[in-house]
Parts: sequence; C-alpha cells; structure tokens
Amino acid sequence: MVEIEMNKLTVSIIIPVYNAEKSVSISLDSILNQSYPHIEVVVVNDCSTDNSQVVLEEYSTRFHAKGYSYVVLTHEYNQGVASARNTGLEHVSGQYVYFVDADDYIVEDCISTFIASMEGESIDIVGCNWWLKMKKDAREMKQPQVCDPIGAIEMMAKGVMRWNLWLFMVNRQLYEQNAIRFLDGINMGEDMLVMFKLFSHASSVKMIDRAMYFYDKSNENSLTNIYSDKHKKEVSLNLEALDSYFSQSRGYLEEKWREWVNYLKLNIKLPLLISDKRENYEEWGQWYSEANSFILKNNRVSKKIKLLQYMAYHRQYWFLRLYHFLVQRVMYGIIYR
Repeated sequence: MVEIEMNKLTVSIIIPVYNAEKSVSISLDSILNQSYPHIEVVVVNDCSTDNSQVVLEEYSTRFHAKGYSYVVLTHEYNQGVASARNTGLEHVSGQYVYFVDADDYIVEDCISTFIASMEGESIDIVGCNWWLKMKKDAREMKQPQVCDPIGAIEMMAKGVMRWNLWLFMVNRQLYEQNAIRFLDGINMGEDMLVMFKLFSHASSVKMIDRAMYFYDKSNENSLTNIYSDKHKKEVSLNLEALDSYFSQSRGYLEEKWREWVNYLKLNIKLPLLISDKRENYEEWGQWYSEANSFILKNNRVSKKIKLLQYMAYHRQYWFLRLYHFLVQRVMYGIIYR
C-alpha cells in the first residue's frame, strides 16, 4: 500500500445525478470514507428539478478537506445518463475510471482494493462481485472468474457475467486511445455497449472474488419496468452499434461474435419473462425472434434460464406465471425483502 501511495495514482470516480437529493448523500459518504487517498470525484448533475444541486454543493468542503478533488458539473438541460457519463469522461484526469450510481454505495476499501490489483499486475480492467440490496436484506451476487478479455465478452454475451459499469475499474487509456464513448441520448443498454468495447481493447482483466458495491434495488417494483417502447428502442440501438463495431473486427472475435450476438439478444430480452403478464411473453417471442433457436445451445447459462426460455418459446405461459410467483413474490418478496 505504501508503494501505491508514493506513485500517487489517481482514480477518477464519475457520478451521474438526476433528481437524487434523497439518495446521493449515501453514495458521496461512501466515497468520502474510502481508505485510498488519491481520488478525483466528478459529479454530473443532469439538470435535476429537485434539490440535488444544493446537496452536491454542500459536499465540496468535506471532499476538499480530505484532499480529494471534487467537481460538480451541471447540464443546462436534461440530456440523459449516457450524455452525463460522457460529460464526466471529458473532465476526468485520473489514470483509472470508476462509475458509481447516485443511489448506490461502495465499501470503504473498494478503491484501494481495485488499485492494488490493477497496479500489482498491470491489469487494464478489474471487476468485482456486488451486493443486491433489498429493503431489509442484501444478497451477494457473484461474477465468473474470467482471466482474459475475450472470455469476458463471451461470458457477458452468454448471460453469466454482468456488464454494469460500477462492477469494473478501467484504465482510462482504453477510453481515450480507442475513442470509446456512450451514444448521446441513448440511455438504455449504454453500459453494455461501452463495456463490450472496452473489453475488446483490453490486454488483461482480473476479477476480485469479493462484493464491494451495494446496488440498491429497494425502489424497483419489477425488472420489466425498464421495457417501455422507448427503452426497447434504445437498447436495440446500442446493440446495433455494438454489432456493427464487432462485425468490423478481425480474426477470432469477429468469427465468434456471429454466434455470441444471438445469446446476447436472448440475454437482453430475458427480463420480459420475469413477469406475470401475457403481453410481455408475447413481446419476448417477437423481439429478436431470430435468436430463439439458440436457446438450448448456450453452454454457459443455467438450466433454469434455459427452461424458462424454452417454455416461453413453446408458449407455455402457465409455467412463466408460476415461476414469477415463486421467485418474485415468494423468494424476493418475502425471503430477500
């Protein structure tokens, strides 16, 4: 740890904020409590209509007193999380980039643990497990122990590895040298597009088998809430951009992508099956229908997920309703609430 401090490696933490006056303090406090001394915090207020700006400005003195750089940037009009992330990337200067959402928080040695792994072995991307936080409980959610970038792309496409930005610390040079940014205004699936691109340019990756991020799900009623027509279109646009990007690759990745993209399509539309609504099941069957024939070919996804997709493909909707009742209502509603 002493050697790392002497090198003064700066970590840039980007926090997009929109109407988060009631939750952003938890996030900011967890960063203030970090054991690592060289942190740059860039908060992007995406034209919040509540008192988020007041809360953010109140933290300036506290961050500067600890020796952290702290900047609050404010959009003149609401542009969405993708643009807010881009604004953050344009204003950071650290060697490493990490994203934290405004309603989540990290453990106190999160940043120092990431840095120790990245610098000790010269790793481009380091990931971790996370806590899925409910109203009264939390579950540790694990990531697979991938050891190479192409393996990470395969695991994400096949649905056994999450691509959320807050699960990974990334060498900033991957963003800059490869001109990797989010699609402005396309706010669903934006992390999928960027993380797949980042992994395709990384030379090394490492996964820490420890949960260091608390993802707060307590305010969400259902995963399927995200799938309005607008959100579906945005996810599709990000996937189209990713498909075009990888289709222009060369060698092994280009060859395997033609298969993996079908698993990714199944993965993207899976939340429609975690529902008790027939219209969601029907929509699942129609959206990316060309991928449905790949259901039983995925050698990484669990038998449970395969069965769920298989029954949906054969329109056995009674099974999907039963699954929703047992998992969402009983397990998450009672056991993991």
